Amino acid sequence: MAERTGTHPGGGEAGAGRPRVALVTGAARGIGAATAVRLAAEGRAVAVLDLAEDACARTADRIRAAGGTALALGADVTDPAAVTAAVDRVAAELGPPVVLVNNAGVIRDNLLFRMSEDDWDTVIAVHLRGAFLMARACQKHMVDAGFGRIVSLSSSSALGNRGQANYAAAKAGLQGFTKTLAVELGRFGITANAVAPGFIETDMTAATAARVGMDFEDFKTAAAASIPVGRVGRPEDVAGAVAYLTGDDAGFVSGQVLYVAGGPLD
Repeated sequence: MAERTGTHPGGGEAGAGRPRVALVTGAARGIGAATAVRLAAEGRAVAVLDLAEDACARTADRIRAAGGTALALGADVTDPAAVTAAVDRVAAELGPPVVLVNNAGVIRDNLLFRMSEDDWDTVIAVHLRGAFLMARACQKHMVDAGFGRIVSLSSSSALGNRGQANYAAAKAGLQGFTKTLAVELGRFGITANAVAPGFIETDMTAATAARVGMDFEDFKTAAAASIPVGRVGRPEDVAGAVAYLTGDDAGFVSGQVLYVAGGPLD
């Protein structure tokens, strides 16, 4: 599907024949990979970013095999210099990144009395510092274009989850961060929203199952029993929500948190 060109809602222009450029962090696998593939299918040129460039090869190859444009690159999202270099490279090789998906994340689950300072700092840094550095580096391109979309991945764990004080705090923080970006950047044609997945079948949830000593299939079955739609989520479910929030049809949607959880949360 070709990306629309011409004047954007915020007054910027894509340029004749040039697709909008999306940058997806944590895109080597799981939700990030599914999102990168979906955005490419929507007609965007996609920068696939993860900690190591070679880890992004599979995602980038999938996009290219389907006829899309992809750039694989490695960067530590907690490192300001690495973030600046990565965004500069995207702008030089693909064009200005006007769509940013902050998906990079890690877990260091433990009960509070067992949680180390490193467990806390690592999770907060990757999720919150990473989203801040990426948004700060990309927003100047969005302002220049008069168009931008920032989507950050929160989680249903933002509402509180046993053994995840660090992760819950980070994901709740992303919701406040998102709402503030919406207020600050809206006048430049930039929207900011968050997607908060519930139980999604990924390597991260498999790691959680291992932490609590459950077989992953049993873990998913137990989770599905409490979800109104009767199944656990897939990365593609989240990618679809991100695709909507980064498109033209969501130009009047900003500062929102969309839960993708298969039903209402208490």
